Amino acid sequence: MTNPTSNFGWQMPTATDLVTDLPADFNLFGQAVDTAMADLLGGTSGQILAKNSNTNMDFVWITNDVGDITAVTAGTGISGGGTSGAVTITNSMATEITAKADLIVGTGNAAFDNLPVGANGTVLTADSTVSPTGLKWATPASGGMTVISTGTLSSTGVTFSSLSGYVNLELHITGYNLAGSNRLYIRLNGDTGTNYTGGYLRFRDGVSLSAAGAGSPGQTAQIEVDGGTTPDSGATNSAIITFPAYATTTGTKLVSALAYDLATYKIPSLNFYSYNGTIGATTSITIVSPATFTAGTYTLYGVK
Repeated sequence: MTNPTSNFGWQMPTATDLVTDLPADFNLFGQAVDTAMADLLGGTSGQILAKNSNTNMDFVWITNDVGDITAVTAGTGISGGGTSGAVTITNSMATEITAKADLIVGTGNAAFDNLPVGANGTVLTADSTVSPTGLKWATPASGGMTVISTGTLSSTGVTFSSLSGYVNLELHITGYNLAGSNRLYIRLNGDTGTNYTGGYLRFRDGVSLSAAGAGSPGQTAQIEVDGGTTPDSGATNSAIITFPAYATTTGTKLVSALAYDLATYKIPSLNFYSYNGTIGATTSITIVSPATFTAGTYTLYGVK
């Protein structure tokens, strides 16, 4: 016999062993093999062989784990699978998406399709006549108010442009203040000509009619926040100014305002003005004053 030379350390007979040595050699070799293979004996139907430790040939029979996966079958929305080896599954819904903002929409029982994004500003709308999704992108129905511009008043005013696409415009000016005793004015299309006229109703202390006035042609369209007199220096003033049918190219342009001044008399006023210049769509509106705005915010809404 030689020193162990096999993977398992079993002593092996050699060609130089005497014939009389072989029975003992094979007995020693066979006993070693039998001992090493002992753990492979036994087991019952359904069991599987598992390593019991890091020792060579140390195995144990165990019951097959209930959670073992024997096959992967692709269901609705999934592709791929298999019954052996490494399997790959793919989310079919994900592969339907081909571009930014795509939507996956049901088209029937366990069926779906890709709905590409619509044009800017459109909304998703139900429509049973559209095949196969029953949905479409559509222009929003008219109505409602859209913020066109908002900000803080500073310097001597602000101009609004890009006004197309609305029925009316509504300008909210809140908590504004002017340096010294000065007024706020509105100009259309930057026109400083003698093309504005109007009047006001003033209610002192919100109870009695204090004064009524009528402007004459030739003044800048003005919203007199305290009903025709110059607001007190430091007063906090507010106004809601409307521009009905501002985009029309026929007839007279109208401007109306509900204004309020938190000065000594806390006076609300109603103001009505018209623009009688060259007829054309109103493409810009300017808030202006001879003085500097020291406070206040504005929001211009488009009404559809």
